[in-house]
Amino acid sequence: MSGETKPSVVFAHGLWADGSCYRKVMPALIDDGHEVVSAQNSLDSLEGDVAAVKRALGQVKSPAILVGHSYGGTVITAAGTDDRVIGLVYICALAPDDDETSQSQQEKFPKTDVLDHLEVANGRIWLKREGIEYFCGDLSAKEQQLVWATQGVPVVDLFNQKIPGAAWKSKPCAYVVGTEDHTVNPELQRFVAKRMDATTYEAASSHVAMLSKPDVVIEAILKLAASV
Repeated sequence: MSGETKPSVVFAHGLWADGSCYRKVMPALIDDGHEVVSAQNSLDSLEGDVAAVKRALGQVKSPAILVGHSYGGTVITAAGTDDRVIGLVYICALAPDDDETSQSQQEKFPKTDVLDHLEVANGRIWLKREGIEYFCGDLSAKEQQLVWATQGVPVVDLFNQKIPGAAWKSKPCAYVVGTEDHTVNPELQRFVAKRMDATTYEAASSHVAMLSKPDVVIEAILKLAASV
């Protein structure tokens, strides 16, 4: 199959991350003939981040697969209703239904450790330095500091925002569960993966499976891309 006929892949990052969080995943997809773009979400509003992903869709060949990590799962759940999207890959991600928000979905499961290591300043929620081990503790010390230094910082009410659309109800999905995740509860991850009838992969990883276990994420994306 030629590169022009393979699905494009558009990535959406979550909180305390930016588009470069997929840097270990993208090269293998490019080598396999997929066009890739990693959207840069402002984390100012859910509506704005969904719009950013849709702009990225306009820069690649359709059809496209959306990949969302953490809060990026909420973003692709809404953006994925776009006709240019043919599949969704979730990584340690939220995936709210129409009657849920990111916050209400998380509140249905036990609180995770990272929530004790956040601070609010200038209307934004920052990950404290000591909280990095609960976010990406299976990375090297240097990588952990790079993640902290490049964190995207959300507005305080971002998780309470909601826009309509749940693409996982109508489009094929894959889900990568981080079994050692201390940011999004692994049981939440398994629940939403089952609810969306996703092809599910389990990675013995922290919250950032795309950085600590990139091969699992690459497999999930390539297999979904080959099936749609």
